[in-house]
Amino acid sequence: MISTINGHDPSALNANFLEEYSSEDSIRKYTRETAGHGISYLLDHDYGRIYRECIEKYVPKSRLKAGIRLWEFGCGGGMNLLHLVSVLGRQGIAVDFACGTDFSETLIAAAKREAKSYLAPEQINKVRFVVASNEGLVDEGARGLGVSKDELLGSFDLVFGVNTIRYCHRLNNVGQCVEGVKGLLREGGVCINIDMNRKFPAFRSRLREWRSKEKEDNFLPTLDEYAGPFSSSGLEILRKKNFCWIPHSAGPQLTTVMKVMTPVLNTVAPSRAMRSLVISRKVSRASR
Repeated sequence: MISTINGHDPSALNANFLEEYSSEDSIRKYTRETAGHGISYLLDHDYGRIYRECIEKYVPKSRLKAGIRLWEFGCGGGMNLLHLVSVLGRQGIAVDFACGTDFSETLIAAAKREAKSYLAPEQINKVRFVVASNEGLVDEGARGLGVSKDELLGSFDLVFGVNTIRYCHRLNNVGQCVEGVKGLLREGGVCINIDMNRKFPAFRSRLREWRSKEKEDNFLPTLDEYAGPFSSSGLEILRKKNFCWIPHSAGPQLTTVMKVMTPVLNTVAPSRAMRSLVISRKVSRASR
């Protein structure tokens, strides 16, 4: 008997994901030059601000000088990780090692090409992109990097994922993903998770359409459902909220309009923002 996930054959769902994220369209969508003005703005502002605040607040100053370690899961074409490494370099924050993982060989190949054209020469050798699924971060990541798991476990200051963990919820393997994240984090290390908010009006209308067609594989978690696996694993929830009104694919005009509208929308309808944010931390043994 074939076990199912939300009424679907998991191998079929994985095949759909593989097809979707191995196409030329996915390369255009998940690499910075062709992804859209909106995501470029967010990397410099909304998303970038969150990354920088977490690094400044939770990474010890000694590690900022010696070099921090970063891991992005579900990295796609590497936009987030490459941008963050570049920004940190301009701010004088050393990066000891940064790794991006994704299950799509096509997108990992694109990320490697992006790194060569986007990073400064002294940064390129600090960044690696390898094929690894979200549910196999440590095992598959170590294999792709050609290192032992022990070299990865408990050594990363910041682990983050953008628009990726919802797929783990749909495939019922989110617990495996979160355990991998927890394993990678050093004590006191932080995980940032950003994904779609099901209460965003446009997403809700799409959900109704999907449900009418019985496409349950398009399930979107609530904010509490996003946070739940991290809390259950023993990670401390530092922040959870809905934020961001700018679509990744927005052009310059829409980005400007939504930027102006953001303060008003945050006041009148904060729970209806486009993204869900969960920030969690691996608690140190001394503080338990």
